[in-house]
Amino acid sequence: MSFDTRAFRHALGCFPTGVVVVTAGAGKAPMGITVNSFASVSLDPPLVLWCMDRKSSRYRTFTTAKNFTISVLGSDHQPVSVRLAKPGEHKLDDLALVQTEAGPPGLADALALLECAHETVHDAGDHAIIVGRVLRFAWHKTGAPLVFFRGRYSALADAG
Repeated sequence: MSFDTRAFRHALGCFPTGVVVVTAGAGKAPMGITVNSFASVSLDPPLVLWCMDRKSSRYRTFTTAKNFTISVLGSDHQPVSVRLAKPGEHKLDDLALVQTEAGPPGLADALALLECAHETVHDAGDHAIIVGRVLRFAWHKTGAPLVFFRGRYSALADAG
C-alpha cells in the first residue's frame, strides 16, 4: 500500500490552526516567516514550539537564532502572512514593528507577542521542532485571530 501524501495533507488541513509570524535577527536585517505549526508546550517553565521545513532558505537562521519573537496574527494580517509564507523575500520592510528586549522585532499590531530564547531543536522528519522559552509576552484583550483551515485563510469572531 502506498501512502498518499496529498490526501494526508488534506486530512491534516481539517484541523484549523492559528497563524503566527516568527521573527529572528536584530538590527538592520531581521527576517520573518509565517507559521501555522505553533503550539504551547509548558506553563512551568513557559515553553512554546513551532516547526520549520528543512528545505527552507531560512532554516539555518531560525534554528540557530539565540532569540526569536512570535507574533500571533489577527484576521487583518492575511497579507502579511501571505508575504512571509512565500519563498524569497523575508524582510520586514514596510511593516509596523515593535522592538523587543530579546532583539527580534514583533508586529506592532499583533494579538499577542512572545519573546523567546532558543531552548532546543528536535529532528522530526522533513521538519525541525523549535522549542523556545518565553521570556516576556504581551497580548490584547480584543481582536479576531487569523485561522488556516482546509488550505484557506479564515477568521473566528472576536470573543473579547
